[in-house]
Amino acid sequence: QVQLVESGGGSVQTGDSLKLTCRVSGGTFSKRTLGWFRQAPGKEREFVAAISWISDNILYADSVKGRFTISRDVARSTFLQMNNLKIEDTAVYYCAARRTGASMAITPAEYDDWGQGTQVTVSS
Repeated sequence: QVQLVESGGGSVQTGDSLKLTCRVSGGTFSKRTLGWFRQAPGKEREFVAAISWISDNILYADSVKGRFTISRDVARSTFLQMNNLKIEDTAVYYCAARRTGASMAITPAEYDDWGQGTQVTVSS
């Protein structure tokens, strides 16, 4: 059984940075596309970023391009470096994994395993 556990969230001010980490245990890690999503109160879960299993393909939502960076390592972790945070980045952030061998995707329904989420709050 695959488990994903996010960490690194917190409360910051506009312009600050945070780095989220997602550690994956169990199952196959190396051939799975990983993604980050977020959900603000009263809103649907939305795509933030995704990275292919050999890191040769990366996608970002337009709202975070140039500010957020997704990466992964061989030690079963994916990271989301968030710079120049804005109030509208406030949300619960989730990492997710597609099934083994599946291609890149940006909709939540295409991801098979999810973490429990970590809260990011940005204030002025």
